Amino acid sequence: MSRIVQKYGGTSVGDVERIKKVAERIKASHDDGHEIVVVVSARAGVTNELIARAKNVCENPSDRELDQLLSIGEQETTALTAMALQGLGVDAVSYTGAQAGIFTDKSHTKAKIKTINPKPVENDLKAGRVVIVAGFQGINEEGQITTLGRGGSDLTAIALAAALKADKCEIYTDVDGVYTADPRVVKNAQKLMEISYDEMLELASSGSKVMQSRSVEFAKKYNVIFEVRSSFNHNPGTTVKEEVTYMEQVVVRGVAVDKDQAKVVISNIPDKPGSAAKVFRALADANIIVDMIVQNVGRHGIANLTFTVPKGDTKKAAKALEPVFVAIGGGEIAVHEKIAKLSVVGVGMKTHSGVAATLFQALADAGINIELISTSEIKISVIIDLERSDEAARVAHAAFKLEKI
Repeated sequence: MSRIVQKYGGTSVGDVERIKKVAERIKASHDDGHEIVVVVSARAGVTNELIARAKNVCENPSDRELDQLLSIGEQETTALTAMALQGLGVDAVSYTGAQAGIFTDKSHTKAKIKTINPKPVENDLKAGRVVIVAGFQGINEEGQITTLGRGGSDLTAIALAAALKADKCEIYTDVDGVYTADPRVVKNAQKLMEISYDEMLELASSGSKVMQSRSVEFAKKYNVIFEVRSSFNHNPGTTVKEEVTYMEQVVVRGVAVDKDQAKVVISNIPDKPGSAAKVFRALADANIIVDMIVQNVGRHGIANLTFTVPKGDTKKAAKALEPVFVAIGGGEIAVHEKIAKLSVVGVGMKTHSGVAATLFQALADAGINIELISTSEIKISVIIDLERSDEAARVAHAAFKLEKI
């Protein structure tokens, strides 16, 4: 008998009929003699609906109240899934994140998991019950409900798998696994049978919607091997682990596009030690994640900073920087939202030259302009026009012949 953590995304539990189908799949695993812990997301569309309601009653709702509101989406699904299992004759119990012993820091809407007390869940598993845990949420040391950011149910599942020393972690979604590109955009994208943590992390952080990037970080840190697969069929998925068989044989492993980025340009700031530090300290204190950064030094002691942030954080960034401009004696901000980040990822890039040249030439041949460039050992990212991002993904995919992997 093995211990398995299964996570089901919002589309997998999108309505009552799908919840019943999920319950049948869970029952089959339980009937095989396995201990089963299930993590569920809110039904597809529910979180967005709740956010829209919040903004209808208050233009800028507090993060604390948003957490109170958004946590109910997952709680609904846990209770319904437990009821569906009980209807099939399976002893099941639903847990909130707090009841499951998931303790976080104090950062509302983007909390980080600090510890997990697995005893409550383990006690129910020993009693033969299936445990259904609400993803995306926890509780801080002050007893306040917190949420883990969009896609946080992935993190809940990976963290529980680590805490419970699970034999297997299965991430069920609406796609068959991890592809070389979004198959809805690139028709000849190929499913990968396995992929390394590092590559999966870069793809996730670059816009691939399959996994939340923080969950992949957690899996790598605690060596949680997991499989991404579809809840709508029984096909094998993509296994994510530390080392995979191909490693450096394949130069580029996948292409990702992030359409949720905005470019922020700060101009006319004094070019002196500490200016950039004050800017990015203010953004960090506001819990805003900054991605690509470029600094240009102008004339007469004036500098410009360009960086990218999530689109939803642009207003918060502008507000956080107002006192900074006063403190450093200058600065103007401009936000450009009609951009996208295109990334090519592959461990093999460490030992192969010409990757950047191939990407830049392919985009140039297609007449697609590059606004910003960022590189690492296994990733090259560029900022391009939002309207041409899908075309750019297809161009890059073809340039690296990923349809033949």
